[in-house]
Amino acid sequence: MTTQPRLFQPLSLRGLTVPNRVAVAPMCQYSAADGVPQDWHLMHYGALAASGPGMVVIEATGVAPEGRISPRCLGLYDEITEAGFTRLVKAIKGFGGGGAVGVQLGHAGRKGGAAPPWEGGKFSPDGWPTVSASAIAFDDGWPAPRAATRDDLARLKQAFVDSARRALRAGFDLIELHSAHGYLLHQFLSPLSNRRDDEYGGSLDNRMRFPLEVIRAVRAVWPQDKPLGLRISATDWAEGGWDCDQAVEYAKEFKAAGIGYVCVSSGGLVSYAKVPVGPGYQIDLAARIRREAGIPTRAVGLIATPLQAEAALADGAADLIAIGRGFLDNPRWVWHAAQALGAEMSYPPQYRAAGTRAWPGAALARPGLAAAEERDYA
Repeated sequence: MTTQPRLFQPLSLRGLTVPNRVAVAPMCQYSAADGVPQDWHLMHYGALAASGPGMVVIEATGVAPEGRISPRCLGLYDEITEAGFTRLVKAIKGFGGGGAVGVQLGHAGRKGGAAPPWEGGKFSPDGWPTVSASAIAFDDGWPAPRAATRDDLARLKQAFVDSARRALRAGFDLIELHSAHGYLLHQFLSPLSNRRDDEYGGSLDNRMRFPLEVIRAVRAVWPQDKPLGLRISATDWAEGGWDCDQAVEYAKEFKAAGIGYVCVSSGGLVSYAKVPVGPGYQIDLAARIRREAGIPTRAVGLIATPLQAEAALADGAADLIAIGRGFLDNPRWVWHAAQALGAEMSYPPQYRAAGTRAWPGAALARPGLAAAEERDYA
């Protein structure tokens, strides 16, 4: 019996086993209405789930109205938004190929109230007053946030807990907390955005304190057999900022606090970062976190082809691969990866006529497929 390529081998995370190592990365759609998922989300996530990724992670979802990235972003903070997500999760699981469905819970902090990218992405006229670790604006044209008080921190932590409980009732298999891309938890971690002089600022231990408090609080109410993940920026790509040395120490701490996997991204904290974007440019960061913290790791960032993904797994750089814009370009990325790597996977019965055994045109539609199938990636 032929061994499945690593990309198509199952992975167990606590009591959850995902059928393969492909994850749909959380990607904001800016298409919600007052935080509630709309028909766009049903179509979008249903189409992606139909090709059978091991994990679909719903885009950044605010734990409070003011925690949304934009006025058009998702939220999970009241009965109405919870009902919308319950409908969405049921639909995705009905369309999908047996993969897990998760939600990325976060708070935008000083980056809240933005306009959608196609409207410029700057602070929106419909934005709101924001809160952060310190009263430092994200960029020119953005209002300075208010530095969070201890009462604010207690309220924010409770908002994460309440959203986690709503996520459980909505039927999610996993939660991924957003501690990346310059949003609130990342704002506490980086010395470029955290200038506090209390126990939540200054030293690395102090800057990690609030994010770890949130993680522990959510872990306490999220069932122990369900994985709790975390997305981090491993570096700010800016002098004097958060870097991979600090991220490794953070990873050791959040693993001990109950995080079951980490998705390693980078950047987003400051507008002047010099990000060396290129194919698989964050894989080495993921590899270091995985090696030094000993935690299941998901790699992400310009991993466009099945060969890249398989190589990252084979090299021990990651345990999972997140595909973002590759899925927007090709919602059937998983099927095509299976064909390219010679893996076996099932299609929904409605789509079986598109399989290589049923449709000789598959090789014509995807040049180079036949050559790729001849290679051994076991």
